Amino acid sequence: QVQLVESGGGLVQAGGSLGLSCTASGRTFGTNALAWFRQAPGKEREFVAAISWGGGTIYYADSVKGRFTISRDNAKNTMYLKMNSLKPEDTAVYYCAASQASLVVTTRNRYAYWGQGTQVTVSS
Repeated sequence: QVQLVESGGGLVQAGGSLGLSCTASGRTFGTNALAWFRQAPGKEREFVAAISWGGGTIYYADSVKGRFTISRDNAKNTMYLKMNSLKPEDTAVYYCAASQASLVVTTRNRYAYWGQGTQVTVSS
């Protein structure tokens, strides 16, 4: 069993930057694919970014491409999301997720382990 804990959320003005971290405990990430999702009030949880074990395969949602950067440090059992040029529409609870497989996918139901989420609020 993998426990995931996100940190780094907060309030930022539009155009600003924030960095999120996701650390695993109980077990290492192993070679599993990892991802970030987000959920805004009244909306479905949506894919943001995903990364393979070695970082060689990375996917981004079109809405964040060019502004967000996903990375991972397997030695530290930690995944990161650097968010630049933030917009009010980026406001959401951000969740990290770990797959049980190494294949990088963007669909929510392929991720078995989830963190509790961290709030990101972007003011206009």
